[in-house]
Amino acid sequence: MAQQGILLDQDQFCCSVCLDLLKEPVTIPCGHSYCRSCIEGCWDQDDLKGIYSCPQCRQTFTPRPALRKNNMLAEVVEKLKTGLQAAPPDLCYAGPGDVACDFCTGTRKQKALMSCLVCLVSSCKTHLQPHYSVPALKKHKLVKASTQLQENICSRHDELLKIYCHTDQNCICYLCMVDDHKGHDTVSAAAERTEKQSQLGMSQQNFQQRIQEREKELKELQQNVESLKHSAQAAVEDSDRIFTELIHSIERRCSEVKELIRDQEKAQVSQADGLLEQLEQEIAELRRRNAEMEQLSHTEDHIHFLQETKLP
Repeated sequence: MAQQGILLDQDQFCCSVCLDLLKEPVTIPCGHSYCRSCIEGCWDQDDLKGIYSCPQCRQTFTPRPALRKNNMLAEVVEKLKTGLQAAPPDLCYAGPGDVACDFCTGTRKQKALMSCLVCLVSSCKTHLQPHYSVPALKKHKLVKASTQLQENICSRHDELLKIYCHTDQNCICYLCMVDDHKGHDTVSAAAERTEKQSQLGMSQQNFQQRIQEREKELKELQQNVESLKHSAQAAVEDSDRIFTELIHSIERRCSEVKELIRDQEKAQVSQADGLLEQLEQEIAELRRRNAEMEQLSHTEDHIHFLQETKLP
């Protein structure tokens, strides 16, 4: 597992110009990193044009960017070199998922570092050297090792696709241009790539602007949601307080009404008790007098009867 990790690190920290580990690495504005001497050598050739481009993504810069050493990347590369010095030599052999060198012979081939879009072959570090030393090969386009080189070959004429047809919106070879695409609006693939790269950059800017706008809308919506939650919570608390006070007020009023009813009850009962007592006394007096009259009605003394029945 440690060896596989070293391989991955070596790929990630190799200069795409010299294909070796970065030496005094510098990072240009598009984000790609190179050896200082490699990128300066490339840009020295562009001084006459005044337009400088990234060898990988082809993004252009005007004026020539100032180069500063990437200290953090330099430290990582130094640590990687230490690990590679202690690694066994067979780490350069191609493994599952790697692109094997087309020039290596034997049962085990070394891992290819770059692929040539002109030769349509992939080469390891050793077999790639002619592309840096032979003048005719120096002009070839090198890319990171790929298994999809056949996509750059015309299936009809078996020639390299170097031309883009605007009329049919596809890549063609030079034989296609004089055959089926005669009279069509065509440009070189490199020129079309530059144009598409510019359009892609504008599209990316538009997407970034839309992302920023959506992020702003999202932030505002989140703030509105939080504000709504706080407002709802405050309304719930106010409602609880109001209803609590209302309940207490109703309870107090109920208690007061009950007390008033009891007071009225006591007053009316007291008044009724007085009337009852008075009526009972009157009834008793009437019964006493009725008994006297009953007794008088049975007396045989006429004189006593007449004297007792005198009206007042």
